[in-house]
Amino acid sequence: FCFSRAASRVDWSLPVIFLDKELQEVVRDSESGKLRADKLIRVRCLDGQEEWVLIHVEVQSQPDEELALRMYEYHHRIHDRYGRAVVSMAVLADGRAGWKPDCYEEEHWGCRLRFEYLVCKLVEIAPERLEQEDNVAAVVIAAHLAAQQTAGDMPARKRLKWQLTRRLYDRGYEKKDVLEIFRLIDWLMALPENLTVDFRRELVQFEQENAMPYVTSIELLGRQEGRQEGRQEGRQEGRQEGQSQIVQRLLRRRCGELSKPVEQRLAALNSEQLEVLAESLLDFRSPADLDAWLARHQGKN
Repeated sequence: FCFSRAASRVDWSLPVIFLDKELQEVVRDSESGKLRADKLIRVRCLDGQEEWVLIHVEVQSQPDEELALRMYEYHHRIHDRYGRAVVSMAVLADGRAGWKPDCYEEEHWGCRLRFEYLVCKLVEIAPERLEQEDNVAAVVIAAHLAAQQTAGDMPARKRLKWQLTRRLYDRGYEKKDVLEIFRLIDWLMALPENLTVDFRRELVQFEQENAMPYVTSIELLGRQEGRQEGRQEGRQEGRQEGQSQIVQRLLRRRCGELSKPVEQRLAALNSEQLEVLAESLLDFRSPADLDAWLARHQGKN
């Protein structure tokens, strides 16, 4: 969906191989130890050639002047270590129009280097395309953008969340696909407790009227994530526990193992604080950044 021209070169009848071990070798070799890219993938092209594809997903609260350098460093480190041609792609999920770094350049005494990579800026995708494309990625991207646009308007978020959820049924996706995509939409477009109750009530009614027995599975999914369907207090505690576990997993990927005191401080954060931390942690470069964030926000309601 994001890089259709590149995707058209891939032979999708053959398996895609994720090179997590190879990527981690490059990460450990980086000078700071904190440079990150999300996926390194081996694909076979229609012409029979084998390619390595580096997909770097950059989600951050402000423009990062080091992004282009990081893209270049990962590209040349992978090529240097493994001797493979690499295709680098960056997905920019921030909400700032005009910020779209697509190359790295340096010049010394007339010796010049220019490295260009593929970029998909999500806010530039036309809403009409998101509605028309029969691609699950379009639904997920639409949910991400809707969450950004409705950060201060929860009723509007509920309305858009319902439209996106309806789209899952209208497109005729299989039950397992509806549940998986719903899980992500539900997490991206978190609602206050009262609107969550209203949303789930509407969902139950819709499924009953249309004879779609998906709701039982969705309710089970909610319980597995800690969202109890009983008392409001139980639901809220379950939601926070699920959010806390997700945030802690992301922090371990970003900053390494967490100490026991840090885990205890994270467990004390409320749902709103966890949502803010989930956005902020993508800018962290070391455990010190997490300590500084906790020092600023611990105890705030």
